[in-house]
Amino acid sequence: MVREGSSIDKALAVLEAIAEHHRVTDIAAATGVSKSTVHRILQSLVEWGFARSDGSGGYEPGPRILTLAGRVMTRFDPARQAADALKALHERTGYTTHFAIRSGDEAVYVQKLEGRRPYQMPSRVGMSLRLHSTAIGKSILAHLPEDEVRAIAERTGLSPLTPNTLATTEDLLEHLVRVRAAGYAVDEEENVPGVLCVGAPVFDHTGQVLGGISISALAMDMSRADLELLAPEVVKAAREVSSALGAPTA
Repeated sequence: MVREGSSIDKALAVLEAIAEHHRVTDIAAATGVSKSTVHRILQSLVEWGFARSDGSGGYEPGPRILTLAGRVMTRFDPARQAADALKALHERTGYTTHFAIRSGDEAVYVQKLEGRRPYQMPSRVGMSLRLHSTAIGKSILAHLPEDEVRAIAERTGLSPLTPNTLATTEDLLEHLVRVRAAGYAVDEEENVPGVLCVGAPVFDHTGQVLGGISISALAMDMSRADLELLAPEVVKAAREVSSALGAPTA
């Protein structure tokens, strides 16, 4: 619903509504704007190319929306969009904070904030990470179809990097069910000995998993109980980044 008397808000509400609704009556109901005003706004959107008639008395998004979206996406930098949420997470926890984006059968760190500890984590921007042995990676896998996870497992081989690594497809799939239910994943020395991590998935504007956010520390500085206590903070930050990237709300 839009504020009374705000013509700009009404026009934007109608523009957004035509993504899901086609008939004037439905658009009016969804926006709270009168049918006469909706009709007038639609005529202007048609003139500008942001809407077009569907040939049956309804309306649909026009070609100019795609043109504008294409121009915006060429300038869209997920790392920049994530910066505020990552900084806030880093300030709240004090641990090393990462943002990684999926790239095929792996993920790549695109942002890192070093923790306030007398040591540095063995990670860097541009470094790739495995999906089956990291908190970010498992967060990503948990939101992919099972057949895709199996295909990734077959291609990568699920190398056992430490004694704690999930090295079989069935063990991994069983674990991902719990990750999906919890909303986050933990890495208990599964990727690097002596390093613990908790991560949560980040989704893009289509609702597909894009990557993930995590915090990491040495095992001497973080326990499993700490991971569980910190998980809600990581999930919150991941949701904030997803929102900034235009992910649909649940």
